[in-house]
Amino acid sequence: MDIPLLPDIVAIFCLSIGVLLVCHQVKIPPIVGFLLTGVLCGPTALGLVQNPHAVELLAEIGVVLLLFSIGLEMSGEELMRLKRPVFVGGTAQVLLTVGAFMCLGVLTGQTWQQSMMYGFLASLSSTAIVLSRLQQKAQSESPQGRLDFSVLIFQDIAVVPMMLAIPILAGRGDTDLGGMLVSAGRTLVILVGGWVLARHVVPRIMQLVLRTRSKELMLMTVLGLCFAIALGTASLGLSLALGAFLAGLLLSGSEYSLNVLEGILPFKDVFTSLFFISVGMLLDVGFLVHHLDKVFLFAALLIFLKSILSLPPMLLVGYPLRVSILAAMSLAQIGEFSFVLARSAVNSGLMDNDGYQMFLAASIVTMMLTPTVMEIAPKVASFVSRHMHMPVDEEAAAQRDESLKDHLIIVGFGVGGKHLARTAREAGIPYVILEMNPDTVSRYGGKEPIHGGDASKPLVLEHFGIQSARVIAVVISDPSAVRAITAVARKLNPKVHIVVRTRFLGEVDALRRLGADDVIPEDFETSIEIFSRVLGHYLVPRQTIERFVNSIRHEYYNMARQLRMTGMDLPSLADEVLTGLEVVACKVEPGCALDGKRLMDTSLRKKYGVTVVGIRHAGQIIPSPGGDAFLHGDDTVFLFASPASLTTVMPFFRTNPEPERAEDL
Repeated sequence: MDIPLLPDIVAIFCLSIGVLLVCHQVKIPPIVGFLLTGVLCGPTALGLVQNPHAVELLAEIGVVLLLFSIGLEMSGEELMRLKRPVFVGGTAQVLLTVGAFMCLGVLTGQTWQQSMMYGFLASLSSTAIVLSRLQQKAQSESPQGRLDFSVLIFQDIAVVPMMLAIPILAGRGDTDLGGMLVSAGRTLVILVGGWVLARHVVPRIMQLVLRTRSKELMLMTVLGLCFAIALGTASLGLSLALGAFLAGLLLSGSEYSLNVLEGILPFKDVFTSLFFISVGMLLDVGFLVHHLDKVFLFAALLIFLKSILSLPPMLLVGYPLRVSILAAMSLAQIGEFSFVLARSAVNSGLMDNDGYQMFLAASIVTMMLTPTVMEIAPKVASFVSRHMHMPVDEEAAAQRDESLKDHLIIVGFGVGGKHLARTAREAGIPYVILEMNPDTVSRYGGKEPIHGGDASKPLVLEHFGIQSARVIAVVISDPSAVRAITAVARKLNPKVHIVVRTRFLGEVDALRRLGADDVIPEDFETSIEIFSRVLGHYLVPRQTIERFVNSIRHEYYNMARQLRMTGMDLPSLADEVLTGLEVVACKVEPGCALDGKRLMDTSLRKKYGVTVVGIRHAGQIIPSPGGDAFLHGDDTVFLFASPASLTTVMPFFRTNPEPERAEDL
C-alpha cells in the first residue's frame, strides 16, 4: 500500500526528535527547533521531504487551529482588564513600527505599498516564543510579562486586518467603491451570522453534546464548528484563518470554552509544529550561505530597530523605564504570523522571491537569538536606568517623606502584597506600597498608601524612607528585579530587615549573599504547607509536624524559622517534655461567656484543665495572670492544654455558643 505522505511525516518526526533534544539541552525554545528541522529536511538541505506541498496543506491546518485557539483564549473580560496596555500600548507599538518601516522602505526605493507590507511583517512578534520563554523564566506575572502579553494580544488581533490589507496593497483586492461595498457586506454577513451562532445555535449544540459526556463527540463537534466556520468565511472571499479566529471568539465567552480548548490542544500543537517545520522548509540554504553577512546584518537591524521602536509605547502606558526596556527587548523578534503574511504577499506579487528568502532567513535568526536577547535585557535595562533619569522618577524622589519612620515597605501589590498590606493594617503597622503597574496604582490609589515607582532605584527607596524603615518585603515575580532591589536596599540601610519571595530554591543563597535576611521560596513553602495540612488532617500532633518542618528547612536552606500554626510555637525542648500539649491564642469575642469575667470565676482550669499563660490587653502582654485578672472583649488569651481540652473550651470564646455550652462555664 503506497501512502506518499507517510515517509515525509516519518522523516519529519524522527528528525524533529533529535533536533528538539539538542534544543532542550541548550535551552532553545521548541519553535526554533521546529524551524531548524524544516531547514534540515527541506529540499535545499538534506532533501528528506519529497512532497513539501502536502506538508504545507497540513501546516495550513496548524494555522487554522492556532488562530482558533487564540480566539478561544481571548475573552472580553480579559481585554477589558488589560485594556490600556492592550489598546494603547499595542496600537502605539504596531503603528509606530509600521510607520518607521514605511519611511525606511520609501527612502530605500520601495513603493509605499511594499513599504507598508514590510511594516506589517516587522510589527509582529512571536507570541509562542515570548510567552514560552517568560514561563521558563517564571516571569509571566512580572510587570514586563503582563505588558508583553498585552501587546501580543493586540498584535494577534491586528493580524486579521493586515491579512485583509495585503491583497488590496497588491492591487488584487476590491479597491473600487463597488468592491469595497461588497467586502463590507461580506463582513457584515460574517458579523451578523457570528452573533446569531453565538447567541442561539452554538450554545444549544454544546448543551446537547455536554449531556452525552462523550469526549469523542465533544472533539468532533469542536473541530466541525472550527472548520465549518473557517470554510464559510473562505467561501465569502476571506481567509480560513480569519474564520478560525472568529470561531474561537464565538466560543470564548461560553462556559464550554475550557472543554473546547482541552479537546483541540493536542491537535493544535501537532499541526502548529508542522507549520513551523514547513516554514523552515521554505528557506533556501544556498541563498543563506551566499548572503550570510547580509542575513545576519538584516537580523541585527531588525532586533535593534524593534527594541527601539517598542520602547516609547511601553513608556506611554506608564511603566517605568527598566520594565519598558525589558518588555521592548522581549518583542524584538519577528512573529510566526509574519510568515503567513509574507506568504500572502508573495502569492499576491507584492514581494519577490529574493526578498522573501532574505526576510525568511533573517526572521529565523531573530527567533533563534531571542533567548540571548531576553537574557541580556536585564543588564541593558539596569545600565540604561542608571544613566537615564525619567521625569517621573525625579519627581517622586525629589524630596524624602520625613513622616515615614519604623515602617514597612511593600514592593509589589499582587496577591502576596495585598495580603501583607491587609495584615499590616489590621496589626497597626505603618506601611507604604511601591508598585510598577500604573493601572494597579490608579485602581488602589484612594484605598491604600500605594505609589508608582521602581524600587530598584536608590532615589525611589530613599524617598519612601528606606533609611528609617524597619522591614522591606519584596513580593514581586521578576527575579532580576528582586536581586536589584535587595542589593540597593541593603546598601542604603544595613540594618533594615529584608524579606524576599522567590520562585525557586536555587535562588536562596544568591539572595542571601546580596543581603536578604529571609528568603521565602514559593514552591518549597507550598510543599511544606501541603504536607503540614495533610499530617494535621491525620491528627498528627503539632509539635511533631513542627519538628518535621524544622528538620526539612534546616536540611535544605538552613532557615531557623518555625512553622506558624494557628497557635503559638513551643520551644524545641517542650516538644520532648510536653508531648500532647499545645499553646494556642484565642480571641475573646465581645459579648461571649468569658467577656468581663475574672479568671477565678471561670472553670477553665478547674473543670477543663486549661491554663491561661498570658493575656494581651490593649496591646500589652500580661504574662502568668493571677486569678483576679479580668478578660475583656477583643483580648487575646494564650491557653495551655491538650488538643481535646482546647477544642472543648473554644466555644466559650465565641459570642454565640450553644446555650448548653455557655451554661457549662
